[in-house]
Amino acid sequence: MGTTAEAQRAEFTLNGNKMLAPLDRAAIARIEAQCAWKVAHANEPILSRDSDSRDVFFVVKGRCRIVNFSPSGREVAYAVAGPGDFFGEMAAIDGLPRSATVVALEDCILGSIPIAAFRDLVEQHPKVGFVIMEKLVRIVRTSDDRIMDLATLSAYQRVYSELLKLIKPDPVRQGSWLIYPLPTQAQIAAQASTTRETVARVLSHLSGDGIAERKSKTLYVRQVERLRQLCDKVPTHTMKDGQD
Repeated sequence: MGTTAEAQRAEFTLNGNKMLAPLDRAAIARIEAQCAWKVAHANEPILSRDSDSRDVFFVVKGRCRIVNFSPSGREVAYAVAGPGDFFGEMAAIDGLPRSATVVALEDCILGSIPIAAFRDLVEQHPKVGFVIMEKLVRIVRTSDDRIMDLATLSAYQRVYSELLKLIKPDPVRQGSWLIYPLPTQAQIAAQASTTRETVARVLSHLSGDGIAERKSKTLYVRQVERLRQLCDKVPTHTMKDGQD
């Protein structure tokens, strides 16, 4: 049986990372040898917006939130990076300060390489550069969608839309849907670019109208079509409660 130290070393690997998918094991091992390894605990900051760091990070274990904050302190969520994902490439490409803050959602293991190693990697392996371009294109498309949502949807509609993205068929009750685990109201608000109070009102209205029912960490969506319809029009109670 291996020692605890050997088991820990086995976790410090970049096998399965999306950026390095075009590489063989020997090439990945050379990148691992250049890595600085970090264990980050839940809610621990990993990167800060506007910092001068240019390292590129690989997520080995756990999940990280990539977020920004308004002048008033409201959190705006960009993405969640999980095992196999990478982040920090934008600052390494253009040399400018970080554009977002990254915080550990749970205990994480991360590897990072300096900007020089990252640029050498891209120059030596053009297919790696194409993987990075694909990710940047996805970011642009996602940003376009969010700009459209902010321009055309009410705060309530944005929350409905986020809930619809999370629902899955209920494995027990046919014709029903659920969200598990249900994110916190603050997390949903950050994703929908609104406030926690607005999310609380939406969940209350959905429960009162019989559209959804919350039990502990699960939201059961009883009438998914009605929820979809709410995304297409502004409910009358939105005007009473105010919009963000």
